Amino acid sequence: MKLKQFIFIASTAVILQGCVAAAVVGVIGGATVVNDNRSLGNQVDDQKIELVAHNNLAKVNGLSDNTNLQVVSFNGKVLVVGQAPNSYLKDLAIKTINQVEGIEHIYDQIRIGNTVSVTTKSNDVWLTSKVKTALFASDQLDATNIKVVTENGEVFLMGLIKNSEANAAVEVARNISGVNKVFKMFEYLD
Repeated sequence: MKLKQFIFIASTAVILQGCVAAAVVGVIGGATVVNDNRSLGNQVDDQKIELVAHNNLAKVNGLSDNTNLQVVSFNGKVLVVGQAPNSYLKDLAIKTINQVEGIEHIYDQIRIGNTVSVTTKSNDVWLTSKVKTALFASDQLDATNIKVVTENGEVFLMGLIKNSEANAAVEVARNISGVNKVFKMFEYLD
């Protein structure tokens, strides 16, 4: 698939969901693909990891009905966020994801508890767009190389950037109203 087709499909999918904040994130995400510090092959591998992981989770009895999980891959490092009602389902989710080919490391950020409400999910999308917008407004970093994931008010930052940019990104994110905590999961160029 050509890069332009991928950007068009990804942007269209986000816009069709009807959420303006998600559309902002999707358009910014399209720009990110072009300027990403990862190779195009690594970007495709990360997409494949995410799709296979979500598909595998959906096949396991109890996981799709009782958990709220999001899997994000960046350079083979996988962030798993969300909620599971007990440690058994949390461990089962990690075990299932761990079987996906190409994963180098899993950041397990699944919280034990009830799944978050639709209102909280909408707020997380809004927070993600606010953080991404603030990162793009900063002249201390290249925001196209930073992936922002928000879950229940917690912001997770991933990317392949310089150490100085990582510190600036954390500072920007932690000063956004509504952000409860910031997690730094970067790989460094220097």
